[in-house]
Amino acid sequence: MIDLELEGRVAIVTGASRGLGHAITLALIEQGARVLATSRSLDELRKLKSIASERIHISQCDMKDTAAVARLPDEAVKTFGQLDVVVNNAGIAPAGDFLEQSDHIWNEVMAVNLLAPMILTRAAGKYLVTRGSGKIINIASTSGILGKATLVAYSASKGALLQFTKALAAEWAGKGVQVNAIAPGAFATDAQRVVLDSPELLARRTRKIPARRMGETDEIGPLVCYLASAKADFVTGSVFVIDGGESCKL
Repeated sequence: MIDLELEGRVAIVTGASRGLGHAITLALIEQGARVLATSRSLDELRKLKSIASERIHISQCDMKDTAAVARLPDEAVKTFGQLDVVVNNAGIAPAGDFLEQSDHIWNEVMAVNLLAPMILTRAAGKYLVTRGSGKIINIASTSGILGKATLVAYSASKGALLQFTKALAAEWAGKGVQVNAIAPGAFATDAQRVVLDSPELLARRTRKIPARRMGETDEIGPLVCYLASAKADFVTGSVFVIDGGESCKL
């Protein structure tokens, strides 16, 4: 990875204990950043911290706890002295028939995937906007662009997150804060374990992807690091699709 000059920068990464969040955290610290890593799983966070204890501060947080989410920027500043980057990665994707999903499920999906990023971004804004620099990176999904059957709530939440990204980018562009989104497709994470453990299901899934494979988790980190760097200061309101070409075909 090229040197993106992240030494001394401080980031918050939600959903950092596994999958894409774990990979994003490792990529940021490899580039010299310090990270407040948060998720619900304290045991997994402790394993993450053991990799680079001086650069990672862990904080157990349920994204549905709005008060706890709002405190994260203050915790980052108290721990590291500043805040430069927020990566809104945490998300849930309960599958189910639209007619059978309860209001409770919809409320949970919206709380984690949309409300929590809004609250965290707003709380971080008092530092970033006041200083006149900073980066917000929202991890959305290709499902937020095209929609996916049995994931209606998830698709709706990620679609809204993309519009949140664009609208806030327009509002904060003149304040020195860039807001961008990444829309991953199918990645080889624990969330895809049922598919990964079945040769038949995996073959069926990858046939839909022109690259004929799922993404590896370490393939998202370099993009996040670029967007977190000063080299992306003129990049805002953009959605970066990383899906092996799946969403570009007929």
